[in-house]
Amino acid sequence: METDEYILEDMKTRTLLILALSYANQDDSFFGGNFVKNQVHALKGYFKKIIVIAPVLRSFGYLEKEKLCTDYIDDNVEVYFPRCWYIPVFWRSKIPIGNRQKVVENTIKHHRIHFDLIHAHFTWPSGYIGVMLKKEHGIPLVTTIHENSRLFDQEVRISNPLINRAWSDADALIRVNRKDIPVLKHYNERVFSIPNGFSSSFHRIDTMVARERLGLPQEVKILFTLGVLIKRKGFNFLIDAMEQICRHREDVLCYIGGAGEEKDNLQRQINKLQLGEKVHLLGLVPNDDLPLWMNACDLFVLPSLGEGNPTVMFEALGCGKPFIGTRVGGVPEIITSEVYGLLVEPADASDLAEKITMALNREWDREKILVYAQQFTWENIAKNIVDVYALVLESNAGHEVKPER
Repeated sequence: METDEYILEDMKTRTLLILALSYANQDDSFFGGNFVKNQVHALKGYFKKIIVIAPVLRSFGYLEKEKLCTDYIDDNVEVYFPRCWYIPVFWRSKIPIGNRQKVVENTIKHHRIHFDLIHAHFTWPSGYIGVMLKKEHGIPLVTTIHENSRLFDQEVRISNPLINRAWSDADALIRVNRKDIPVLKHYNERVFSIPNGFSSSFHRIDTMVARERLGLPQEVKILFTLGVLIKRKGFNFLIDAMEQICRHREDVLCYIGGAGEEKDNLQRQINKLQLGEKVHLLGLVPNDDLPLWMNACDLFVLPSLGEGNPTVMFEALGCGKPFIGTRVGGVPEIITSEVYGLLVEPADASDLAEKITMALNREWDREKILVYAQQFTWENIAKNIVDVYALVLESNAGHEVKPER
């Protein structure tokens, strides 16, 4: 699909509304939704203006996040962080309820926001809110389904009418992997597979230079991984794998970046296995340091139990680093050759240890990985997203959706 020039010119007169579960703040000190911000940065040249509305949960656990998130303008992108609440009730609706729809509507009214196209990120609640806005304003809607594979399967299984409507009433759906396209076709004829991408800050840096800047030892093998410290990410299996690896070699260190509820459990596991000198929990890694960590490692490892298409995979490839990950979500669609990395079974520490050992003993062609990764820059991914926008806008030009009153 190739977008005509006249459609691209017309798009430059339009305003895109982005609905996001979270979005990085102005100085990126809050990391939530950073991948959406990077995507928006790649898209902003196609539009007159982009409006981002990312409701912030107002609760005790989110107080620090709430302080960090203030409205801002960056070039032609306006970002709003209205406060909201939600109740994690799963009895009848099986999805959390809250007032995010209301605060989005109020933000639009208060700031007198006019828009020509809606792009919602994640099905619930953004996709559903997008459907409600489409009804009220008569504006076409594209929804990207970022959900990890476990959550997506659950959404299909529970068959909640609100979820189903979010999918069926959108003008187009984007799924970050190919494997789920046949399922989504049952809800919507227009379904496109477009993976995540990586920003230009992730590029090749000499490994030894990166290690020196981070204060890391030079004469060792380094594994790096990154993610929220929750059970789904499977970091406990990586720690178990490290215990097996360290039985046979002394030159391997593992660094786990991220924060989350599993931190204490993971540290106890490290202590129990006497891996305190081999496995290190880094906590939150500053955004500016992430490219250094990607370049400092020998391997990027993601032992996740469920993914859509992890952004960190593309960031690692963008630095020319091999990716060792589980066969979940869209990962096997990207790691299609052992030139780019190795795949393991999820929740299998022995398989993970074996593949990491194989990878550590292999000479990797960093240049081939870098060349392969270029198709996944956000700039290239944005072109595919814009093609979907163009199709939706062109389809609606002749028969505008009438607002419901």
